[in-house]
Amino acid sequence: MLKIITFFVVYLFAWNASAQVLDKDISRLGKDLTPVGAERKGNGSDIPSWNGGLKQSKSHEAGSFLSNPYFREKPLFTISLKNLEQHKDRLSYGSKQLLKQFPSMEMPVYKTHRSASYPDYVYEGIKNNLATAKLMKFGAGVEGARISSPFPIPENGLEVLWNHTLRFRGQSLNYIASTVHTNSNGSRAVTVRDYKYYFAFSDPDMSTADLNNKIFFLKRKTLAPSRIAGGITLVHETLDQVRSPRKSWIYVPGQRRVRRTPNLSHDTPDGTTNSLRTIDQVDMFNGAPTYYDWKLLGKQEMYIPYNSYSLNSPKLTVEDITGPAHLNPQNLRYEAHRVWGVEATVRVGLSHRYAKRRYYFDEDSWSIIYAEEYDEDGKLWQFTESHLVNYYDVPVVFQALEVTYDLQEGSYYVEGIDNERSSSFDFSKDYSKKEFTTSAVRREAKR
Repeated sequence: MLKIITFFVVYLFAWNASAQVLDKDISRLGKDLTPVGAERKGNGSDIPSWNGGLKQSKSHEAGSFLSNPYFREKPLFTISLKNLEQHKDRLSYGSKQLLKQFPSMEMPVYKTHRSASYPDYVYEGIKNNLATAKLMKFGAGVEGARISSPFPIPENGLEVLWNHTLRFRGQSLNYIASTVHTNSNGSRAVTVRDYKYYFAFSDPDMSTADLNNKIFFLKRKTLAPSRIAGGITLVHETLDQVRSPRKSWIYVPGQRRVRRTPNLSHDTPDGTTNSLRTIDQVDMFNGAPTYYDWKLLGKQEMYIPYNSYSLNSPKLTVEDITGPAHLNPQNLRYEAHRVWGVEATVRVGLSHRYAKRRYYFDEDSWSIIYAEEYDEDGKLWQFTESHLVNYYDVPVVFQALEVTYDLQEGSYYVEGIDNERSSSFDFSKDYSKKEFTTSAVRREAKR
């Protein structure tokens, strides 16, 4: 009897101790940590403290191009092959290899602005997640989380990864943009698509039961070139893709029917990129993380693409943005920020096109900003950059565009170029699940 009483006393003491730690952690959000879990203080030199980020602009017309709040600024300096050694400690391995392989590549470094900001209900959702979120078995998903990143004070690499996967990206989004595949000889293949997203996970009016294991819904229609125009892809992105893999369908105009696609996951080649990338490289990384062991490398200061408002200018064309071997450096902007590093290594007994991957996450948004993909021999194969801006009408941090360099082939792929369109990213749409059904695809195909 004494042993039983002793057990419960110890158990209750441990529970109370852990509850006190949890309360202390929650109290840090909005104090020494920002509401998303980043360090509020700067580094005393070129990384400032976070002071709320950009304020919401209610005067900004939804779907119109963003005005650059930092348009008057000039680069503090530019990193190139010539001065690479001087700045190497703040560069990712992928950045250094890109500069070495293409001497015409440069990284203009500007004054740092910690512009990331989100609506108050997102901050409240992250705070609630800290108290309730937990990883599912093998890290296949997350339980007890809604609205945004589940682990603002992460303890391991998987928690950091899920912060990216479930980060707030608005509730609905529509845009028309070009993707460009540039070959090693400099020739371009341009495709234009219409994207419609409903981020159900971030909709506070959506119950957990109604979510039914879904993160978001996507409907993407090809507009050009004419030989493939009219094709539609429908995706239901699931949270736990081990228990319930993502569902996807395609409509091919010549076949005039909607059909299920094969399982699109892990290293399935992404046909929309001419197979330059794999399916799980979309949005830097997506899908089940179960093929890899995830190691948290910690934090470091790094020069990363940020506040890339120049890339959102309606004055630019595809040719202005995409050079023969890489993006045109004149339109790029890099800043000093703190990032979380995570390394993924293929688990024993499994195989993937990329044996090792390394990711860098912006601490203020949990967005993956750099991705490095390595082959079986440990050689860097591909390097991806996500060029972020704050769409301050929401506000939400989202990529202006994403570019993947195949360093072995000498080609690259970029998506998100909306500059030659009549409108930009529109987060004001009020989509619902009923607009992302196979019946909705059939109706749209008949128009």
